[in-house]
Amino acid sequence: MFHSERGSQYTSGRFSRLLNKCKIIASMSSVGTCPDNVVVERFFGSLKNEWLLNVVYITLGTIKMDVEEYIRYYNHERLHKTLGNFTPINYEKLQSQVFGWA
Repeated sequence: MFHSERGSQYTSGRFSRLLNKCKIIASMSSVGTCPDNVVVERFFGSLKNEWLLNVVYITLGTIKMDVEEYIRYYNHERLHKTLGNFTPINYEKLQSQVFGWA
């Protein structure tokens, strides 16, 4: 699943065809419900401002590898103030222990 805002790049036919080709389901919030999108907006803002603006890309493969690397960093290494300075992975593990989730 790919959750995004309703920006033109995400609603374009070309992007929709790419998602379909990759067997990815598109998910978008309703118009005017920006609180639904806060997490996604924050992630893409961080990806753009912390990572992508500092790199020059040569190939699509290079971009893909770099975005995958950022996702690993974002989830496993980057501390998030809103999560009590835990990484998302560690926060989920803590929640799982506290609430007994499997």
